[in-house]
Amino acid sequence: VQLQASGGGLVQPGRSLRLSCAASGLTFTKYIMAWFRQAPGKEREFVATITGSGSISEYADSVKGRFTFSRDNAKKMVYLQMNSLKPEDAAVYYCAAGPSWGRLRYIEKGYDYWGQGTQVTVSS
Repeated sequence: VQLQASGGGLVQPGRSLRLSCAASGLTFTKYIMAWFRQAPGKEREFVATITGSGSISEYADSVKGRFTFSRDNAKKMVYLQMNSLKPEDAAVYYCAAGPSWGRLRYIEKGYDYWGQGTQVTVSS
């Protein structure tokens, strides 16, 4: 299984960025997907998760209303559209794949596979 995250970069506050994650080696629709992020000196934290069908997505309170998580099952891709970015959104963003939409979906333990991370920097 491979998860390849991309799309990070340097962006000014208030602007937008779209992250992508390409999956291979797994039956994609059987997995929920998630984004986590880790800022320097902080624990990795949950950002968003989405069901295998893409019909339901959930977000951390800190990004709700600004970020949109979607997936294209035909392409085995997930996307995180990040709007109105703030300096506190700066972090390394990781995509992850997990086996079930259960109570563990908000924590790292709920995911079996991880991408390598993509850096997002929000600064003027």
